[in-house]
Amino acid sequence: MSNTSPRTTLEQWALLDALDERGSFEAAAESLNRTQSSVSYGLKRLQEQLPVTVLEPQGRRTVLTESGRLLLQRARVLLHEFRRLEHLAATLGQGWETTVRLAVEIVMPLEPLLEALARFTEQAPQTQVQLVETVLSGTSEALVRHQVDLAITGLIPPGFIGDPLLRVDFVAVARHDHPLHRLGRVLTLDDLRAHRQVVIRDTGHWRPVDSGWLEAEERWTVSHLRTAIALIERGLAFAWIPESSIRAELARGELRPLPLESGGHRPETLYLVFADPTGAGPATQALGVCLRERAQAFQGMDRGV
Repeated sequence: MSNTSPRTTLEQWALLDALDERGSFEAAAESLNRTQSSVSYGLKRLQEQLPVTVLEPQGRRTVLTESGRLLLQRARVLLHEFRRLEHLAATLGQGWETTVRLAVEIVMPLEPLLEALARFTEQAPQTQVQLVETVLSGTSEALVRHQVDLAITGLIPPGFIGDPLLRVDFVAVARHDHPLHRLGRVLTLDDLRAHRQVVIRDTGHWRPVDSGWLEAEERWTVSHLRTAIALIERGLAFAWIPESSIRAELARGELRPLPLESGGHRPETLYLVFADPTGAGPATQALGVCLRERAQAFQGMDRGV
């Protein structure tokens, strides 16, 4: 390979990326805060510098050719790395970040999360926290789309690494007088399938995960854990719920674990994942430390250590 300067620019590849993502010159220009004519001109210049055709008309639309899609796939890696470089430069220039974006799986116990945030505010009062509550693949999707700086998730997406943060124990429960309890015996999956189950909606859009559903005759889907618990308390459904979220209800006898022959308890590990471990700023790293410390303390108390 020669040492001559590249004939194309990252800006031109960013225009091609926007066109592919948005589907039209107008939408691409709007997403980049550019004029449509500047987008068209930039892509024309890109095409002139390449020996292969990257765009072709398809009806009223302009789409990527097979060669264009292959080249854009490689270019996206460079665009991502360049954005990381700019982010790192901004972090170094500003010192502590002004904002840290955190995605949290909705089953994360609230107590250690709030304690970690309280401790973090003492260390970085100038840093804002954008907290996004997510479910299943929604957390992974936020990482992959670079919408957050760190995440607490049970599903580590490919290309990321995470450290175990804490274990969440799910328990199959229903109200104390639910028909399943009135059977007065050990329950099978067939018993459960004959009754209404409530599940929490996956917040992901790419490949939603349908976790925990038993193909019951009736399924109600909700968006929040507290809504699911409220439905169970009314006797309207059963579900697997984090034990830490219903400890008081279990102690009062309002909710009772279902006597399943197997699977009544499901442990799940939540992981702490940094979107960019090497480029994470001091505020992001500090929040990670706070989360680890409070999660460890909570897990020890939960186990009576």
